[in-house]
Parts: sequence; C-alpha cells; structure tokens
Amino acid sequence: MAKFGQRYWLPIVLTIAGTFAWSNELRATTDGPLVTSGRWIKDASGAIVTYVGANWPGSLDTMIPEGLQYQSVDAIVLRMAGLGMNAIRLTYATEMIDQYYENGQTDVTVQKALTDVLGQDDGNAVLQKILTNNPTFNDTTTRLQVYDAIAESVARHGMYLHLDNHISKAGWCCSPLDGNAWWGDQYFDVANWTRGLSFMATHGKSWSNLKSMSLRNELRSPLSNFTFASENYNWQNWYKFVKEGADAIHSANEDLLIFLSGLNSDQDLSVVVDGTALTPGSATFNADDFAGYADKLVLELHAYDNIFGPGPSDCSTVGNELSNDGFMALTSDAKTEFPVVLTEFGLEQNGTAAQDPYVNCLLNYTSTKNAGWMIWQIGGSYYIREGVQDRDESWGLLAHDWSDWRASDFVNNTLTPAIKSTLNINPDSISSAGTSDKKSESTNTKSLSLRLGAAILAFGLTFVLY
Repeated sequence: MAKFGQRYWLPIVLTIAGTFAWSNELRATTDGPLVTSGRWIKDASGAIVTYVGANWPGSLDTMIPEGLQYQSVDAIVLRMAGLGMNAIRLTYATEMIDQYYENGQTDVTVQKALTDVLGQDDGNAVLQKILTNNPTFNDTTTRLQVYDAIAESVARHGMYLHLDNHISKAGWCCSPLDGNAWWGDQYFDVANWTRGLSFMATHGKSWSNLKSMSLRNELRSPLSNFTFASENYNWQNWYKFVKEGADAIHSANEDLLIFLSGLNSDQDLSVVVDGTALTPGSATFNADDFAGYADKLVLELHAYDNIFGPGPSDCSTVGNELSNDGFMALTSDAKTEFPVVLTEFGLEQNGTAAQDPYVNCLLNYTSTKNAGWMIWQIGGSYYIREGVQDRDESWGLLAHDWSDWRASDFVNNTLTPAIKSTLNINPDSISSAGTSDKKSESTNTKSLSLRLGAAILAFGLTFVLY
C-alpha cells in the first residue's frame, strides 16, 4: 500500500457453507498455466480468467503473513473464497530470501522471526497464539513453510495465488525515502532482487495454484538521494530492469504470468501503452524483447487518489484517469493490448465506506471492463508496523482480530456485487477503457499536475509521518 494510507473465530457454519457454495465454481477456474491473448488472461482450456481478490501482506518486519495469531490460514483464505474472490495477492520481502542464503540456505523459523523483531517475551506470546490457531505448525516451522501452507489452502479452495515482491528490506511500504524505491537504492540491490524472484518462482513450482508473480511493488523516485534519482529514475532504466526481472522469473518457472508495474508508485504505464519513447532513450516497449514469453505479460496499476482525502466523485473523471494511466491497454487504441489488473486500491473501512463515490467509481469501471482487481487489504492488524506492535489497520476488510468484517455494509452491498459483476465476462460489451478511447489534453495536464503535487506532498509528509 502507498505509504500514506490509514485490517476470528470463523463459525463452522460459514466454513461448511462457504466450501460447498463456492468450491465447484472456483475450482473450475484453476486450470493452468495461464497465458494472455490480447487484453485477456486465459486458462489452459481457453476460458477467460479475471483476477478478483484481496491483498494479504507478508512483507512487513517479521516477514510472516499477517493475522495468524488471530486466525488460522484456512479461515483467512475461506473468508476471501466465501465472498466469491478467486485470487490472493500475497506479498513478500526480498530480505526473506537474503536471510535464507545468509543462513546457509536454511530458512528462518517463525519463532526466531518473531522474537528477533518483537522481543523474546512478546515474540513467544504471539508464537503460541499462532500455534494454537494453526496446529500443523510447531516451533520448527519456517516462514517459507507458512507460505507453503497458504498456497495449499488457496489451492484447496480453488483460488489463484499471486506472489508480489513488495519491498527489499522488510517493513511498511512505501515512502520515497525508505531506501526501497528504485533499483540501486539503499536496500534495493539488483542482484539480490533477481535472485529473490528466481528463488520464489522456483520454490512456487510445487504450489499448484501459483499462477503469477509481480516484478516489484510501487516503483517510485528515490528521494533520499536527489542526484541518484535524477540520473537513474527514468523509463529507459525501468525497461532494462524489467527485462532482467522478467527473464529471472521466466527462466525459473515458465508457467507463470509476470506482472509489470509502472512509475509514480505504479500509477503510470502510459509509455508502454502508447508506444512512446522510453526516455531518455529513443527505444520503445517491444513485446519481442521478451522472447518466448510475450504471452505471459500483464500490466498492473494502483489507484490511490483518496490518500490525501476524498477521491474524485465523478466516474467519467476516474475512468479517464485510469485509461490514461494504462487501462487503455484493454483496447485497440493501445500500441499493444495487454490485460490490466488494479492490484491495489482501498479505503478506510467505516460506516460510510459503502457510499464512497471514488471507490464505487473504481469498482464500476473495473467490473464494466472485466478488468481484474485486488483490494488493499484483507487483514485488520499487523504483528508490528512502524514500531507499533499489534497495530490496527483501518483499511482492512476484517476487524482488528480478523474475526468479522470491519464494515459489513461495504462488503455485502459494494464489494460482493462488484465481485460478481467483474467475473461475469462479456467480451462483446468491451468497447473502450475509458469515457473516450483517446487521451484529452486537459486530462493529461490535470494528471501531470496532480502527480507533481502528490510527489511534493509525499516528500513533505514523509517527515511528518516518520
């Protein structure tokens, strides 16, 4: 999630009902490997696949997927499956793989991960809660084995698993000053990054429902070093490193879709969609540069116009901005058509969330276009975030203890209908990715001004929020 955003006892009835109600429908969607065809993702049978799901963070300080001190892996997965979601975006930090190699190619145990970060007493207390909720775990269970358990549960409930390389040095993401912003930034070592992508792609071969991986979450200008940023933060370098990362994933696991994220915290892929120069060079994006796997590429974007306050309430404005950011790739107006997935958006889960015009516009846009989406995020709290243990997540779909929906009105009356609408594929109804297939000069000028203002605010607010 962008830096500036402000997550159960599950009744047996829900478990049984959810399993029977959704398992057949969802299991039919798990045939793979997946490929792309124009703007669509398709499974091995040729059926159209649209990702609809939620984020599950595992990339914060402990590098353990969140919430297990409150609920079991299976209960959390079933919460999403029970809504009709078919995908989970599970995040991880490159540091987890770095530590694996530093530890003699042995993964760190959950116990050590917790006590190293939370302290001996608090860490062991959380561990005991995790073991109570997840009786297949024990004192020797490692972090990767937790990921294995999640993958197994996801497969059993007929959902897709998408792995997201969220950050290099584990922690809360994302700030332009956190050292994780761009290739070569303080913690963003390129060799470690490609090694991590290759490792997770290889490790995930045993996960039957791992269908895709991202290259990197929310690439942004590394403002901790203005000279470095001015010389390196550009489309030309983006393309160089994107090709390196994509090659690393594909070489390790040819079955996986590869998600490409853009600049400006993944709110801009216009250069790819328009086919314009990858500045400061003159080359353009060319699918032939991804030899042998051009049909594995998917674009991902984020939408957080509601970070500093209410987002736009006019759906035409929202649609045009999304189209200009990269969703035009869904149409023949793009230089090359791609599937596009909105892998992050969200809002504070409160009594008025269901009436939020901006998020309603986002969901209406994506569902109308049958474009995939994954909301930020499922959980209601973190083991630790920015130094605060058991910190609440007001944007989480679930309450603090992950026991029930934080804003049931939003889940029942906004989210669930959007899930069903998005999955109701009607290719003949897709005519354009926005109100207009062509960019308007006024929209481009407005977008540039908004992004410049956001960057300045981000830089200033970083000092307030840290």
